[in-house]
Amino acid sequence: MATIKKFEDLEIWKLSRELCNEIYIIIETTPLKNNYRLCNQIDGSSGSVMDNIAEGFERNGNKEFVQFLSIAKASCGETRSQLYRVFDRKFITSKEFEILKEKSETLNKKIGAFINYLKNSELKGSKYNETKL
Repeated sequence: MATIKKFEDLEIWKLSRELCNEIYIIIETTPLKNNYRLCNQIDGSSGSVMDNIAEGFERNGNKEFVQFLSIAKASCGETRSQLYRVFDRKFITSKEFEILKEKSETLNKKIGAFINYLKNSELKGSKYNETKL
């Protein structure tokens, strides 16, 4: 596996950004923006996925990264649950719902797979590297 130098290079971060942006488009183009509580919840949880991936990466240690990835995975599940509410309240079509639900499920699986990879990796993270003078 190639060394990733910044969180923006992570596939899971890119996918989470995509999902977050697609949800924002729904917020801006439907009456969902008038349902302030649900709007804020789904905007927050979808943003939390990408933000926790970034924050965990920037901790420079795999143990902490896994912890933040776990939070990101949970936020992804929360977003998926909120998508059901958005669909049930007729803010999106069944086709839009299925596409977004599938994207969130795929993202959740990829985050889980990355967590497993890090847990089984011998690498501890860059903050544990010895610097040679």
